[in-house]
Amino acid sequence: MPATLRVIGAGWGRTGTTSTLVALDRLGFGPCYTFFTVMSQKPEHYPRWMAAYAGQPTDWADLFTGFNSVVDWPACDFYEELLARWPAAKVILNVRDPESWYTSMYNTIWEAHEAMKAAGQGPDTNPLVALGDVMLWDHAFHGRFTDKAYAMRLFEENIARVKAQLPPEKLLVFDVKQGWEPLCRFLEVPTPGEPFPRANDTQMFWERVRQGQQQAGKAAAH
Repeated sequence: MPATLRVIGAGWGRTGTTSTLVALDRLGFGPCYTFFTVMSQKPEHYPRWMAAYAGQPTDWADLFTGFNSVVDWPACDFYEELLARWPAAKVILNVRDPESWYTSMYNTIWEAHEAMKAAGQGPDTNPLVALGDVMLWDHAFHGRFTDKAYAMRLFEENIARVKAQLPPEKLLVFDVKQGWEPLCRFLEVPTPGEPFPRANDTQMFWERVRQGQQQAGKAAAH
């Protein structure tokens, strides 16, 4: 059955998107689709995302079959198209202090990218590397991620652009440090009597990367 998305994430990765995924699942808005979904569950989606970034038509309802929400890359880059497909959905814009965001990006996603390159894995042999090159290093950061000031400026410009495009009633600008209250108020659901989830810190990230590399290797072999 084709998907009907109820929540769409417009925030970039390393802004608490995985914690938000866990929270959305807990609140009844799951399953939630993130980049780790591609890495660990849907390696067959690599070529579909490559096609989307190339500007080819995408059957979003088919792509997100089985999911009720999306956050993180790559979906955040297409939030406008997704909102046009599901106009009743609400949008969450995960935000974070730009300095701590860049440090987190560098110590996780960038380091993983460099490690794969050093191991001889390239876009021709590893779909994870290929999508990362297109989605992040070319599309998001224009080949200049290591220029810290430039990368941080792009991060802040994306936040400003989303804020400017959506009315307040449609958009939640969300820092996971705020916990349950703003998220539950925005989604009009009761607040759980438990701590807000904290997921995908640096250690957890590297474990997920190892799992994703194994899945990507299997996808490349077929």
